[in-house]
Amino acid sequence: MAHERNKNDVKYVGDSRVKVRKEKLYPKPYSEYPGKTEPFFPNFLLKEWMAAVVFLGAFMVLVVSHPAPLEATPADPNDTSYIPLPDWYFLFLYQFLKYFPSGTAVWGAVIIPGFFALLFLLAPWLDRKPDRRPSKRPIATSLMLIVVAGIVFLTYEAVVQHKAQVEAMEASAAQHAQQAAPAPAPQDQGTTATFDPEAAYMQSCSACHGQDLAGTAAAPSLIALNLTVDEVVDIITNGRSGSQGVMPPGMFSGTEEQKKQLAEWVLSHQ
Repeated sequence: MAHERNKNDVKYVGDSRVKVRKEKLYPKPYSEYPGKTEPFFPNFLLKEWMAAVVFLGAFMVLVVSHPAPLEATPADPNDTSYIPLPDWYFLFLYQFLKYFPSGTAVWGAVIIPGFFALLFLLAPWLDRKPDRRPSKRPIATSLMLIVVAGIVFLTYEAVVQHKAQVEAMEASAAQHAQQAAPAPAPQDQGTTATFDPEAAYMQSCSACHGQDLAGTAAAPSLIALNLTVDEVVDIITNGRSGSQGVMPPGMFSGTEEQKKQLAEWVLSHQ
C-alpha cells in the first residue's frame, strides 16, 4: 500500500510504484546537430532563391530561342470561316459551354464551373473522414470519378467536333471555289495583245476574294499581304490550304508572265 504523500508524485502500476515524470520537452538547439541543420533565413531561403533564379534564367532562354508556335496566318476579325480552339486544358470548358444557348451562357461559363471550384476549395471541411482508402469514402470517391470522367468525355468531344467542323468548312470552301471558277483567262494571241491584271482578277479571283480584295467568307483578304511575287505566283499555280479556307490550283490559267503581272497587281494594294 502506498504511503500518504503527494498524490501527484506516485502512480500505481500493478504492485509497483512509478514516479510521475514532469520533464518538459523542448526542441534541441541547432548546436546539438552540427552540420545537419541550418537556419531557415537566410541560409535555406537563399538556396531556394538561387535555384529559382537559375530556373527562370533557363526558362527565359528557352522562350527567346523557341518562340510560341503561333498560327501561320495572322488573326483576322473579319474572317468568319475561322474556328477558334482553346488550349487542351480548357477544352472541357469550351465543350461544356456549347450546351448552353446564348442567353444562358453565363451558367456554363461562370456559375456552374465556379460552383464546382468552390466545392473543391471546401472539400477538406465537407469530407473530414480520417480514412484514406477510396473504398472507405464512397461519396467523395464517386464524385471525383464522375468529375474526371466528365472532363475526359468533354475534352474528347471538343477535339472530335472541332476536327469535323474544320473538314466541313474546307470542303464547303473548295466546293464554293469550284462552282465560282470562271472560264480560263484568254491567252495572248499576238504581239500587240495587252494583259490587264485587274480585269483578270475580276474574272478569276473576285468571286472568292471580293471585288475590293477585302476577302469574303470563302477566302481571306488580299490587302497588305506579307508575301513576295514568286510566292503569290506559286499560290496561283499550285493552290493553298489553311485555317482561312482552301484555294484549289488552276483558278487562273494564264501564262507565267501573266501570273507574275497579276501577282504584282495584287501586292500593289497595301
